[in-house]
Amino acid sequence: MIKRPPIMMTVLFTASVLLSSCYSYTSVVGEGAKADIEKVKGLNKKTKWNHYSIGGLIRIKASDSKEMVNELGGAEDYNVRTRHTILNGLVGLVTFGVYTPTTTTVTK
Repeated sequence: MIKRPPIMMTVLFTASVLLSSCYSYTSVVGEGAKADIEKVKGLNKKTKWNHYSIGGLIRIKASDSKEMVNELGGAEDYNVRTRHTILNGLVGLVTFGVYTPTTTTVTK
């Protein structure tokens, strides 16, 4: 005899998958990056992970966008994009939300 999962558990699981989302926000400093953010590669782009715990409630270590821009050679005009990528979501899922990273990208 095959047992069927309770309907309520199935509905809750489906709702949690369909209603979840990734977030992204971009800050423009000065005039902003001179190139298209999505197409920039190499010397004008720096990416680092931010480390959080318990669903993002406790900051362990976050990247400093000014330091990241200085590593690129410094700039007055740049963009800072912080997002929750698919890889970040998978890491959070595997750790059951105990460790929940985000990704910050600086583009000049």
